[in-house]
Amino acid sequence: MQPDEARLADTRAWLSKARTDLRSADHALTASPPLVEDVVFQAQQATEKAMKALPTWHDVPFRKTHSLEELGEQCVGLHADLLPLVDRAAPLTEYAWKFRYPGEQSLPSPQEAAEAQQTAGAIFAAVLERLPPDLRP
Repeated sequence: MQPDEARLADTRAWLSKARTDLRSADHALTASPPLVEDVVFQAQQATEKAMKALPTWHDVPFRKTHSLEELGEQCVGLHADLLPLVDRAAPLTEYAWKFRYPGEQSLPSPQEAAEAQQTAGAIFAAVLERLPPDLRP
């Protein structure tokens, strides 16, 4: 059975947005000094969008959320071998909001930002590996 065009387009759109967020994180990390709060935000966003691509492809609905734990559980339900990577990515959830607004919190370290970026890239790659090659952005 051939997948419908809407599902193909939706999956590609999530992947395209995730890839753009990864590029933004890469760029922010190369700034001098690195824009660490932007790196972690973009890493969270890339992870979230990559995770949303997988259930979209499998026609599994998900609610509107930034929770990587919740989205990760759905991904693990589709591909159990993703569990270690999802566990590594779940803490990135707080980056959706933590450094986006004024407040007393300290900024993430450059190492924390680089690790978030690497995790996001690993999630993106893992999702791509589980999708047909013609869906890749």
